[in-house]
Amino acid sequence: MSEATTTSNSDRIEGARPNIIAVANQKGGVGKTTTAINLATALAASGQSVLLIDLDPQGNASTGLGIDLGNASNDIYTALIGEKNLTDVIQKTSIPGLDIAPASVDLAGAEIELISIEKREFRLKSSLEIIKREYEYVFIDCPPALGLLTLNALVAAQSVLVPLQCEFFALEGLGRLSHSIDRIRKSFNPILHIKGVVLTMHDGRNNLCRSVEADVREHYGARVYQTVIPRNVKVSEAPSFGLPAIVYDMKCSGALAYIHLAAELLRKENQSSNNEAAA
Repeated sequence: MSEATTTSNSDRIEGARPNIIAVANQKGGVGKTTTAINLATALAASGQSVLLIDLDPQGNASTGLGIDLGNASNDIYTALIGEKNLTDVIQKTSIPGLDIAPASVDLAGAEIELISIEKREFRLKSSLEIIKREYEYVFIDCPPALGLLTLNALVAAQSVLVPLQCEFFALEGLGRLSHSIDRIRKSFNPILHIKGVVLTMHDGRNNLCRSVEADVREHYGARVYQTVIPRNVKVSEAPSFGLPAIVYDMKCSGALAYIHLAAELLRKENQSSNNEAAA
Protein backbone atom coordinates (compact mmCIF):
# COMPACT_ATOMS: atom_id res chain seq x y z
CA MET A 1 0.00 0.00 0.00
CA SER A 2 1.54 3.30 -1.05
CA GLU A 3 2.48 6.13 1.31
CA ALA A 4 0.27 8.50 -0.66
CA THR A 5 -2.75 6.27 -0.19
CA THR A 6 -2.07 5.86 3.52
CA THR A 7 -1.77 9.62 4.02
CA SER A 8 -4.92 10.33 2.05
CA ASN A 9 -7.01 7.83 3.99
CA SER A 10 -5.60 8.98 7.33
CA ASP A 11 -6.42 12.62 6.55
CA ARG A 12 -9.93 11.72 5.48
CA ILE A 13 -10.84 9.81 8.64
CA GLU A 14 -8.44 11.31 11.16
CA GLY A 15 -9.09 10.02 14.67
CA ALA A 16 -11.76 7.59 13.47
CA ARG A 17 -11.93 3.97 14.48
CA PRO A 18 -12.74 1.56 11.67
CA ASN A 19 -15.96 -0.40 11.76
CA ILE A 20 -14.57 -3.94 12.01
CA ILE A 21 -17.11 -6.57 10.95
CA ALA A 22 -16.56 -10.32 11.00
CA VAL A 23 -18.58 -12.10 8.32
CA ALA A 24 -19.20 -15.46 9.94
CA ASN A 25 -21.33 -18.56 9.99
CA GLN A 26 -20.26 -21.91 11.40
CA LYS A 27 -22.01 -23.57 8.45
CA GLY A 28 -20.38 -23.52 5.03
CA GLY A 29 -22.04 -22.84 1.70
CA VAL A 30 -24.30 -20.03 2.92
CA GLY A 31 -22.88 -17.22 0.76
CA LYS A 32 -20.50 -15.91 3.40
CA THR A 33 -17.58 -15.09 1.10
CA THR A 34 -19.88 -13.83 -1.65
CA THR A 35 -21.46 -11.47 0.86
CA ALA A 36 -18.07 -10.26 2.14
CA ILE A 37 -16.78 -9.56 -1.39
CA ASN A 38 -19.85 -7.84 -2.76
CA LEU A 39 -20.76 -5.84 0.32
CA ALA A 40 -17.17 -4.59 0.59
CA THR A 41 -17.24 -3.68 -3.11
CA ALA A 42 -20.57 -1.86 -2.84
CA LEU A 43 -19.35 0.17 0.14
CA ALA A 44 -16.12 1.05 -1.66
CA ALA A 45 -18.15 2.15 -4.68
CA SER A 46 -20.17 4.43 -2.40
CA GLY A 47 -16.99 6.22 -1.33
CA GLN A 48 -16.04 4.30 1.79
CA SER A 49 -12.45 3.17 2.37
CA VAL A 50 -12.63 -0.60 2.86
CA LEU A 51 -10.24 -3.41 3.76
CA LEU A 52 -11.20 -7.05 3.27
CA ILE A 53 -9.22 -9.60 5.29
CA ASP A 54 -9.36 -13.12 3.90
CA LEU A 55 -8.99 -15.34 6.98
CA ASP A 56 -10.34 -18.48 5.30
CA PRO A 57 -7.61 -20.94 4.23
CA GLN A 58 -9.65 -21.72 1.11
CA GLY A 59 -8.82 -18.21 -0.07
CA ASN A 60 -12.04 -17.71 -2.01
CA ALA A 61 -12.33 -14.04 -1.11
CA SER A 62 -8.83 -13.50 -2.50
CA THR A 63 -9.37 -15.35 -5.78
CA GLY A 64 -12.82 -13.75 -6.06
CA LEU A 65 -11.05 -10.40 -6.23
CA GLY A 66 -8.47 -11.53 -8.76
CA ILE A 67 -5.59 -12.40 -6.39
CA ASP A 68 -3.36 -15.25 -7.56
CA LEU A 69 -2.75 -17.29 -4.40
CA GLY A 70 0.05 -19.23 -6.06
CA ASN A 71 2.14 -16.06 -6.38
CA ALA A 72 1.22 -14.53 -3.03
CA SER A 73 4.29 -14.02 -0.84
CA ASN A 74 2.68 -11.42 1.42
CA ASP A 75 -0.49 -12.67 3.06
CA ILE A 76 -2.48 -12.48 6.28
CA TYR A 77 -0.71 -15.60 7.57
CA THR A 78 2.63 -13.78 7.81
CA ALA A 79 0.95 -10.96 9.77
CA LEU A 80 -0.74 -13.37 12.16
CA ILE A 81 2.47 -15.17 13.11
CA GLY A 82 4.42 -11.91 13.34
CA GLU A 83 6.72 -12.22 10.36
CA LYS A 84 5.39 -9.01 8.79
CA ASN A 85 3.22 -6.03 9.65
CA LEU A 86 -0.30 -5.92 8.29
CA THR A 87 0.60 -2.89 6.16
CA ASP A 88 3.18 -5.06 4.36
CA VAL A 89 0.62 -7.65 3.25
CA ILE A 90 -2.25 -5.39 2.17
CA GLN A 91 -2.77 -5.23 -1.59
CA LYS A 92 -4.89 -3.02 -3.78
CA THR A 93 -7.68 -4.63 -5.76
CA SER A 94 -9.12 -3.52 -9.10
CA ILE A 95 -11.90 -1.82 -7.13
CA PRO A 96 -11.02 1.79 -6.16
CA GLY A 97 -11.21 2.16 -2.39
CA LEU A 98 -11.07 -1.58 -1.70
CA ASP A 99 -7.88 -3.23 -0.42
CA ILE A 100 -7.34 -6.83 0.61
CA ALA A 101 -5.13 -8.77 3.00
CA PRO A 102 -5.14 -12.06 1.05
CA ALA A 103 -5.06 -15.62 2.26
CA SER A 104 -2.52 -18.24 1.22
CA VAL A 105 -2.13 -22.01 1.44
CA ASP A 106 0.03 -21.46 4.55
CA LEU A 107 -3.01 -20.19 6.42
CA ALA A 108 -4.24 -23.77 6.74
CA GLY A 109 -1.42 -24.46 9.20
CA ALA A 110 -2.02 -21.34 11.26
CA GLU A 111 -4.52 -23.09 13.53
CA ILE A 112 -1.72 -25.36 14.78
CA GLU A 113 1.05 -22.75 14.85
CA LEU A 114 -1.03 -20.24 16.81
CA ILE A 115 -1.53 -22.70 19.67
CA SER A 116 1.99 -22.15 20.99
CA ILE A 117 1.99 -18.34 20.52
CA GLU A 118 1.35 -16.08 23.51
CA LYS A 119 -2.03 -14.32 23.48
CA ARG A 120 -2.94 -16.31 20.37
CA GLU A 121 -6.57 -15.11 20.42
CA PHE A 122 -5.43 -11.47 20.02
CA ARG A 123 -3.01 -11.81 17.08
CA LEU A 124 -5.34 -10.27 14.51
CA LYS A 125 -6.54 -7.54 16.86
CA SER A 126 -2.93 -6.53 17.53
CA SER A 127 -2.15 -6.52 13.80
CA LEU A 128 -5.09 -4.22 13.09
CA GLU A 129 -3.81 -1.51 15.43
CA ILE A 130 -1.34 -0.32 12.80
CA ILE A 131 -4.07 0.47 10.24
CA LYS A 132 -6.88 1.63 12.53
CA ARG A 133 -7.07 5.13 10.97
CA GLU A 134 -6.73 4.10 7.33
CA TYR A 135 -10.13 2.50 6.73
CA GLU A 136 -13.74 3.19 7.53
CA TYR A 137 -14.73 -0.46 7.19
CA VAL A 138 -12.79 -3.66 7.74
CA PHE A 139 -14.50 -6.92 6.77
CA ILE A 140 -13.06 -10.23 7.95
CA ASP A 141 -14.11 -13.27 5.92
CA CYS A 142 -14.04 -16.14 8.45
CA PRO A 143 -13.64 -19.89 7.94
CA PRO A 144 -16.85 -21.94 8.40
CA ALA A 145 -15.74 -23.27 11.81
CA LEU A 146 -15.08 -21.84 15.25
CA GLY A 147 -11.33 -22.50 15.39
CA LEU A 148 -8.48 -20.16 16.29
CA LEU A 149 -8.76 -18.21 13.04
CA THR A 150 -12.44 -17.41 13.54
CA LEU A 151 -11.77 -16.74 17.22
CA ASN A 152 -9.13 -14.18 16.21
CA ALA A 153 -11.68 -12.51 13.93
CA LEU A 154 -14.35 -12.35 16.64
CA VAL A 155 -11.91 -10.97 19.20
CA ALA A 156 -10.77 -8.26 16.75
CA ALA A 157 -14.25 -7.31 15.49
CA GLN A 158 -16.85 -5.03 16.98
CA SER A 159 -19.71 -6.90 15.36
CA VAL A 160 -20.68 -9.98 13.37
CA LEU A 161 -22.59 -10.07 10.11
CA VAL A 162 -24.27 -13.45 9.63
CA PRO A 163 -25.18 -14.62 6.11
CA LEU A 164 -27.97 -17.16 6.55
CA GLN A 165 -29.31 -19.48 3.88
CA CYS A 166 -33.06 -19.99 4.06
CA GLU A 167 -33.07 -23.70 4.85
CA PHE A 168 -34.42 -26.06 7.51
CA PHE A 169 -31.51 -25.93 9.99
CA ALA A 170 -30.88 -22.18 9.63
CA LEU A 171 -32.24 -21.15 13.03
CA GLU A 172 -30.44 -23.98 14.80
CA GLY A 173 -27.10 -22.92 13.32
CA LEU A 174 -27.76 -19.26 14.12
CA GLY A 175 -28.54 -20.22 17.71
CA ARG A 176 -25.20 -22.02 18.05
CA LEU A 177 -23.35 -19.04 16.60
CA SER A 178 -25.15 -16.67 18.97
CA HIS A 179 -24.09 -18.88 21.88
CA SER A 180 -20.47 -18.79 20.70
CA ILE A 181 -20.60 -14.99 20.38
CA ASP A 182 -21.95 -14.74 23.95
CA ARG A 183 -19.04 -16.83 25.25
CA ILE A 184 -16.46 -14.76 23.36
CA ARG A 185 -18.05 -11.54 24.61
CA LYS A 186 -17.73 -12.74 28.21
CA SER A 187 -14.15 -14.01 27.87
CA PHE A 188 -12.39 -11.82 25.30
CA ASN A 189 -14.42 -9.06 23.65
CA PRO A 190 -17.16 -7.33 25.68
CA ILE A 191 -18.36 -5.14 22.80
CA LEU A 192 -18.93 -8.00 20.31
CA HIS A 193 -22.51 -8.28 19.04
CA ILE A 194 -24.51 -9.47 16.07
CA LYS A 195 -24.69 -6.54 13.68
CA GLY A 196 -27.25 -8.18 11.47
CA VAL A 197 -28.47 -11.27 9.66
CA VAL A 198 -28.50 -11.37 5.86
CA LEU A 199 -30.82 -13.88 4.22
CA THR A 200 -29.02 -15.41 1.23
CA MET A 201 -29.90 -17.73 -1.66
CA HIS A 202 -33.46 -16.58 -1.21
CA ASP A 203 -36.28 -17.92 -3.39
CA GLY A 204 -39.59 -16.28 -2.63
CA ARG A 205 -41.45 -18.98 -4.61
CA ASN A 206 -40.31 -21.66 -2.15
CA ASN A 207 -42.66 -22.30 0.79
CA LEU A 208 -39.82 -23.50 3.05
CA CYS A 209 -37.76 -20.42 2.23
CA ARG A 210 -40.65 -18.12 3.14
CA SER A 211 -41.28 -20.07 6.35
CA VAL A 212 -37.63 -19.88 7.44
CA GLU A 213 -37.55 -16.16 6.67
CA ALA A 214 -40.64 -15.59 8.82
CA ASP A 215 -39.11 -17.57 11.70
CA VAL A 216 -35.79 -15.72 11.54
CA ARG A 217 -37.51 -12.32 11.45
CA GLU A 218 -39.74 -13.32 14.38
CA HIS A 219 -36.75 -14.38 16.52
CA TYR A 220 -34.25 -11.66 15.55
CA GLY A 221 -36.49 -8.76 14.60
CA ALA A 222 -34.77 -5.61 13.38
CA ARG A 223 -31.38 -7.32 13.30
CA VAL A 224 -32.50 -9.12 10.13
CA TYR A 225 -31.87 -6.90 7.10
CA GLN A 226 -34.89 -6.13 4.95
CA THR A 227 -32.74 -6.70 1.86
CA VAL A 228 -32.56 -10.37 0.88
CA ILE A 229 -30.03 -11.86 -1.53
CA PRO A 230 -31.69 -13.99 -4.23
CA ARG A 231 -30.31 -17.07 -5.90
CA ASN A 232 -28.62 -15.76 -9.02
CA VAL A 233 -26.47 -17.40 -11.69
CA LYS A 234 -24.40 -14.26 -12.34
CA VAL A 235 -23.40 -14.08 -8.68
CA SER A 236 -22.18 -17.69 -8.90
CA GLU A 237 -20.28 -17.05 -12.14
CA ALA A 238 -18.48 -13.88 -11.08
CA PRO A 239 -15.73 -15.44 -8.85
CA SER A 240 -14.46 -17.59 -11.73
CA PHE A 241 -13.57 -14.31 -13.48
CA GLY A 242 -11.92 -12.87 -10.36
CA LEU A 243 -14.61 -10.21 -10.08
CA PRO A 244 -17.35 -9.25 -7.62
CA ALA A 245 -20.84 -9.75 -9.04
CA ILE A 246 -21.33 -5.99 -8.81
CA VAL A 247 -18.52 -5.53 -11.35
CA TYR A 248 -19.22 -8.66 -13.40
CA ASP A 249 -22.86 -7.73 -14.03
CA MET A 250 -24.10 -4.74 -12.05
CA LYS A 251 -27.62 -5.09 -13.40
CA CYS A 252 -28.22 -8.70 -12.31
CA SER A 253 -30.60 -9.27 -9.41
CA GLY A 254 -27.86 -10.49 -7.05
CA ALA A 255 -25.62 -7.46 -7.66
CA LEU A 256 -28.53 -5.06 -7.19
CA ALA A 257 -29.42 -6.80 -3.93
CA TYR A 258 -25.90 -6.29 -2.55
CA ILE A 259 -26.01 -2.62 -3.57
CA HIS A 260 -29.29 -2.27 -1.66
CA LEU A 261 -27.78 -4.16 1.30
CA ALA A 262 -24.85 -1.72 1.44
CA ALA A 263 -27.27 1.21 1.38
CA GLU A 264 -29.33 -0.35 4.18
CA LEU A 265 -26.19 -0.97 6.26
CA LEU A 266 -25.08 2.66 5.87
CA ARG A 267 -28.56 3.90 6.67
CA LYS A 268 -28.62 1.87 9.89
CA GLU A 269 -25.15 3.16 10.80
CA ASN A 270 -26.32 6.75 10.35
CA GLN A 271 -29.44 6.13 12.42
CA SER A 272 -27.37 4.58 15.19
CA SER A 273 -24.94 7.52 15.17
CA ASN A 274 -27.80 10.02 15.30
CA ASN A 275 -29.42 8.17 18.21
CA GLU A 276 -26.13 8.15 20.12
CA ALA A 277 -25.65 11.87 19.49
CA ALA A 278 -29.17 12.64 20.71
CA ALA A 279 -28.81 10.53 23.88
